[in-house]
Order: sequence, then C-alpha cells, then structure tokens
Amino acid sequence: MSDLALPTDPGAWIRGITIRQPWTTCILAGKDVENRPAAWSWRGLVLLHAGAATERAPLRDPLVATAIRGRALHTRAVIGVARLADCHQDAAGTAPCSKWAQPDAFHLVLTDVHELALPIPWLNGQLGSWRPTQDLVDQVRLQLPDLRAPEGTS
Repeated sequence: MSDLALPTDPGAWIRGITIRQPWTTCILAGKDVENRPAAWSWRGLVLLHAGAATERAPLRDPLVATAIRGRALHTRAVIGVARLADCHQDAAGTAPCSKWAQPDAFHLVLTDVHELALPIPWLNGQLGSWRPTQDLVDQVRLQLPDLRAPEGTS
C-alpha cells in the first residue's frame, strides 16, 4: 500500500463487502475466493464486514471447520481488509481456481488479507459492494495505520 494522502471520499478507493459467517472468518484464515451470483467490476481494497447471519450448515463442512477452529465468529462488525484482485467464473470443464470455489459462481479473488485485532461494530452493511463512511475508514486505520489509497486514486 502506498503512502499517498487519502482521497476525501473513501468510496473512491475502498469499498465494503458484507459476507455471512462463517465465510468472513474463513477469509481471514486463508479462504482466497468469495463466491457471488454475479460479476463485480470493483477492484481494490474492501472492508470485510461480517453480516448479521451465520449459516449453520457450513459449520459441519471439514474445510470450514478446520479454517475457523479456535476463532470467534463475530457478526455485524468489520473484521478485516482485503484486496479484491479479480472476479471470474471458472470455464466449463476446468478445475476450480480454488478449493473454496463453487461451480457456476463468480469468484471474487481476495489477496493481501489483514485481520483487525478488534472488530468494529457496524450495522449498515449489505451483501453487495457498499461505500464506507469516513468515520468507519478512520476506525479501521487506527488498527491498520499503513492502509492507503492506491496510486492514481484521486
């Protein structure tokens, strides 16, 4: 992340994404794709917001259970930051791009994941991409002071 001054509007360089648990915590533990029903055009930093709901069925999946073992499943809170590097669908008949990739889903490829030491309560998320407030970004930057807008962002 560069040392550029932050743009006035955080929505110009960072977005939020709300993900149901246990998937949000799985991303912090190494899940490298988030499965979505539609493609996303956004590329860049995303706040990882754990939504209000926790899906119970995935908790019995060995891959998920191993990833979340010993971790809290926070809800209604921003718990990390990642870089959304790509969005694609696997071509028919090819191997999945990740052990986390679901067939026929669009895969949001997440890299450079940083977990927050203290979850930040946030009730305003939505399952699509959303623009964070300056106050929320400021709270995240207290824990990740090197978080900066990418070069070329105005």
